[in-house]
Amino acid sequence: MEGDCCSTSSSTSGEKRKQRQQQKEKPFRGIRMRKWGKWVAEIREPNKRSRIWLGSYTTPIAAARAYDTAVFYLRGPSARLNFPDLIFQEDDLSDISAASIRKKATEVGAKVDALQTSLHHPSSSESSNPSRVLRKPDLNEYPESSDED
Repeated sequence: MEGDCCSTSSSTSGEKRKQRQQQKEKPFRGIRMRKWGKWVAEIREPNKRSRIWLGSYTTPIAAARAYDTAVFYLRGPSARLNFPDLIFQEDDLSDISAASIRKKATEVGAKVDALQTSLHHPSSSESSNPSRVLRKPDLNEYPESSDED
């Protein structure tokens, strides 16, 4: 009798604790945080066991936006999105291969990541000397073809 009373209250408090931990660790769908602090996004292909890698980002919002783009192209307007108000279909992605979805999602994620990073972390060297701005390469972007050859 004594065990029944205590087991229900401890299981509900355990469930609440577990929900809080999940909210802290995964603020959005389709993303997770690496041990070293980067946020990554990936999504499963429908009816397959394989995953589409969507990139690694400095902010969880950028990773979530990359996930939203991919899930929208995979599942259409009925997809469950992190930011339903921010999704829009720029062009008709007729080729819905994993590579084209990855490319589109990483483009969106990279843009959001750059915006988020510049808004939250303005470097002191940029503000003191605007002529000397060093641009860090975006590792999520494909290299551009160079006409120097």
